[in-house]
Amino acid sequence: MSDTPNADDRSLDELRREIEDIDREIVELIARRTYVADTVAAVKAERDLPTTDEGQEERVMERAGENAEQFDVDANLVKAIFRLLIELNKVEQRESR
Repeated sequence: MSDTPNADDRSLDELRREIEDIDREIVELIARRTYVADTVAAVKAERDLPTTDEGQEERVMERAGENAEQFDVDANLVKAIFRLLIELNKVEQRESR
């Protein structure tokens, strides 16, 4: 038996409200991730470390793909989102130095 209710059991408005809630949660998670990434940037600057850590980026992308597979989401889509997040964080790190 599936946890997802039959589409006939829920109104379109209810489904849209649920999507709105999920979107808000996604934005909150992006904000949390950005805050932590900014903290990482500050530590890198204090320690005179380079902005880019390709090994770490590869690990993040690998985890993103694994998480996508775990939740049956298109891994290419998830990786594209994470690539964008990483690139935006790197731009912010460069600009803050």
